[in-house]
Amino acid sequence: MAEEPAHIRVTYNDVHNLIKRSAKEIAEFKPDLFIAIGGGGFFPARRTFLKHADTQRNIPIYAIGLSLYEELPGTTAEQIGSRVVRTQWLGPELESVLLGRRALIIDEVDDSRSTLQYAVSELRKDAEKAALRLPESEREAAKTKLAVFVVHNKLKPKAGELPADVPYYAGGDVEDLWLDYPWEATDIEEHDRLAFADKKA
Repeated sequence: MAEEPAHIRVTYNDVHNLIKRSAKEIAEFKPDLFIAIGGGGFFPARRTFLKHADTQRNIPIYAIGLSLYEELPGTTAEQIGSRVVRTQWLGPELESVLLGRRALIIDEVDDSRSTLQYAVSELRKDAEKAALRLPESEREAAKTKLAVFVVHNKLKPKAGELPADVPYYAGGDVEDLWLDYPWEATDIEEHDRLAFADKKA
């Protein structure tokens, strides 16, 4: 029988503090739009400590659904972990959402980087296609800039790549272990108890 991989139990406080430490660096990108990759990107997107650089208002959050490891209808065992499946995307308002924006794509963990590569590539294609519908004189101003933030970056070889012009921010680096996030826990008190016990060990 295969040995259970080692786990790191992450608490809400851990996530909160990693994001808080990263906020100043991310603020230099001046995001005016968050795109959370569901479901792990939702909580970090809500807790960025960032406001719109010009208006100081809350930055709007949009959601996309991408799955790499989840078993979904129509996927085979071979596809799980090797193919990104789009489960939700920006709707018909895509042009008004993306054009001319500085969008920060947010997820909880950079494991293989495949999901992040897919998100950047597809959002960039959508933005470029939308910009082509504008008069040529307006296209430069409507250019979409993308950046990526993850709470944890796993220290391992990556299957995916990000373009050199896409800023990348990580709250912290971790070994290639299984990360248990609090929003995945059924019993949050037990999750926290085990997390604190791990920290004392």
